[in-house]
Amino acid sequence: MIQTDRLILREWLDDDLAPFAALNADEHVVEFLPGPLSREQSDATAARIRDHFARRGFGLWAVEVPGIAPFIGFVGLSVPSFEAHFTPCVEIGWRLAREHWGRGYATEAARAALRFGFDELGLDEIVSFTVPDNLRSRAVMERIGMQRSPVDDFDHPSLSAGHRLRRHVLYRYKPESP
Repeated sequence: MIQTDRLILREWLDDDLAPFAALNADEHVVEFLPGPLSREQSDATAARIRDHFARRGFGLWAVEVPGIAPFIGFVGLSVPSFEAHFTPCVEIGWRLAREHWGRGYATEAARAALRFGFDELGLDEIVSFTVPDNLRSRAVMERIGMQRSPVDDFDHPSLSAGHRLRRHVLYRYKPESP
């Protein structure tokens, strides 16, 4: 568990599955993903997240706002399953329910996840990626200090040629050397 000033990043609970399914069915939340998820698809995603924790000892934490909301989405670290010029790597990512956007929660939790990745896991670099039009996520990447080089942009190998979401921008974060 990781605690910030306003948030708790924690293991997933069975009670998180219903609000996670609602989040994954929201067209605004999944605007830059291939599409909304059914309850079964959402539960399978949560199972993969839990499995990632079991296999690797880190992952996409469930995010709680104590006293306000027991589950607002996830923020954390994962290892992408596809191959690209920057893999293998560890990615930082987030997905929050729309009613919790614009409050700085993604940025606050992402900063904590970065610290965990470097301080606890000893990582040399953490990446993040999204489609060019996802300005909200790109703003979070920039607020947490990630840098983009256009030469790193790539076509996501899991999406077919011509897919509207295939092109991705890549951001990197490497801690300053002492």
